[in-house]
Amino acid sequence: MSARNIYLTNKPLSEARELWNAALGRHRFFDNAPTESINVDNSLGRLTAEAVFAGNSSPSYNAAAMDGIAVRFADLASANESNPVILSPEHYQAVNTGNALPPDFDAVVMIEDVNLLSDDRVELISPATPWQHVRTIGEDIVATELILPENHRIRPIDQGAMLATGITEVTVKRSPRILVIPTGTELVQPGQSAEPGQIIEFNSRILAGYLNQWGGEARRSLPVTDEPVLLEEAILAAVKDNDMVVLNAGASAGTKDFTSSVLSKIGEVIVHGIAIKPGKPVILAIVDDVPVIGLPGYPVSALLTMRLFVEEMISGFLGTDMVPREYTAATMSRPVHSSMGVDQMVRVTLGHVGANLMCTPSGKGAGAVMSLVRADGLLTIPAGSEGVGAGEKVQVELLREKSEIEATLVVIGSHDNTIDLLANQLHKHKPRVRISSAHVGSMGGIMAIRRGEAHLAGSHLLDEESGEYNVPFLRRLLPQTPLKLVNLCYREQGFMVPQGNPKKIATFADIAKNQLSFINRQRGAGTRLLTDKILKEQGIDRADINGYAHEEYTHMSIAAAVASGSVDTGMGIRAAALALGLDFVPVAEERYDLIIPEEFYSDFKVLALLDLIRTQSGFHQKILELGGYNLRDCGKILYEQ
Repeated sequence: MSARNIYLTNKPLSEARELWNAALGRHRFFDNAPTESINVDNSLGRLTAEAVFAGNSSPSYNAAAMDGIAVRFADLASANESNPVILSPEHYQAVNTGNALPPDFDAVVMIEDVNLLSDDRVELISPATPWQHVRTIGEDIVATELILPENHRIRPIDQGAMLATGITEVTVKRSPRILVIPTGTELVQPGQSAEPGQIIEFNSRILAGYLNQWGGEARRSLPVTDEPVLLEEAILAAVKDNDMVVLNAGASAGTKDFTSSVLSKIGEVIVHGIAIKPGKPVILAIVDDVPVIGLPGYPVSALLTMRLFVEEMISGFLGTDMVPREYTAATMSRPVHSSMGVDQMVRVTLGHVGANLMCTPSGKGAGAVMSLVRADGLLTIPAGSEGVGAGEKVQVELLREKSEIEATLVVIGSHDNTIDLLANQLHKHKPRVRISSAHVGSMGGIMAIRRGEAHLAGSHLLDEESGEYNVPFLRRLLPQTPLKLVNLCYREQGFMVPQGNPKKIATFADIAKNQLSFINRQRGAGTRLLTDKILKEQGIDRADINGYAHEEYTHMSIAAAVASGSVDTGMGIRAAALALGLDFVPVAEERYDLIIPEEFYSDFKVLALLDLIRTQSGFHQKILELGGYNLRDCGKILYEQ
């Protein structure tokens, strides 16, 4: 077994920044300022490396600004209605807009003001002023005049101004050339089937995309396998042709993480290990005066640490200021704990619920790409804090436009596949409405409504005593909250099993008797309550269900566990089973409702959702195509208080 690669340090973020910037200064990373001459047609968005001056005047000749006749203004000095001036051909000439003004003429009369007496004689009743309706030489731009200053980002109008004065090439700052090198023997390319233990290589696409967005000129290499010699060769080749190299994976302390030792051999490791979460095992090194950044393998860790260091490196290389990051004040919907001594970056979703902008964590895992896809912002908990509490005011860095957040409908509660359909359909509407959903179970949704954290909540809680869905829980838990309970659908719940149901699962008794593996929903989920009710009715002890304590938070997660072979079965909806090609053993039909507080019932976002589920037959058809749904009461108010 190979010796593990231990972090050299675990430095505070501020100290790591100071060391890194000092190293970049010593190696003159920001002093290169390379330039290149490019065609003006291809210069959009580039930064000028030097001032641009007009090559010619624009216009370069005296030009007619109107359709009409060119005249000498002195010939019309006495013209008026009682004493019209009649001009013969030697005293005027017809011109169109843009024509060069004939020699010896110094004004243009619009065609509307010309009275044609014959083929060669015109009558005018108004005098003309010098250079009337004439664009004189250099009226717009005079030759040698400054068009663009140095360090200016070129816009379409700037391209036009340069071309108008005869400038066809412009000297711009060359963007830093960056090579992204993914590492790992387990990597396969998108489009290939990934066997167990293999990972589709998509990180380099994410990283290169952001590097280009920040102003770099990023390329991707093919993955380098976990061999120190191959990694060394790849890095040495990369630093010859690039201004910066970004390595993805291999920065941690695993038996196949060789990046740190290789960089120490061929260059100087400035920092290895920073007190941040996620992203602790980042490496900052210099090889042959070229910065080499080793990022963690998990995509969220890699991107967030790259934002911390590389974005500002690109700005510094180009000599520009970073675009200021926008922050907003928000209220935490639930507590977030943090380890002392670590700067923690928490992905959050945001939504205006009443007068409050609510901030809710959207995911923790460093490998959870969707947590960043869904995130509206980043909350940084500083190293000296143990976390933030529910109801606490925080500053959040925005990852979306404020207009998007204003149009966000916050849905918290039970998971259902129709929520994703709703999100897609509402996003197509005008005005668009965006759904931010958190799958915390039906009981979690009710609690969110009670705390004022959501516009609505999905629920399918079955009361054991009355056999009624949702209403008993609302009366008990939200007695003082005026609300409406609107039905979304009825759906089939049952056992999700592999195709052909090889273990012949029909009841919980089969699971208990044969000691089959089961995966459960979390406490407070409607599916969990249904499971407990059935177990109680059938006299089966929870302890006899192998995996009763193994919990997941969505129907699709249950389906994925069964489809992967990790478990034999789990309870969920038919639509989730069909989505992943599983068989389904029906157990019960349940009612899935939307809990909508009265104060939000007339909100434009809620009204858009209600209009969609009540009137759009096309949307109903999409739900039915998922399988296992009945929409007999869709959109109906079933209860209000």
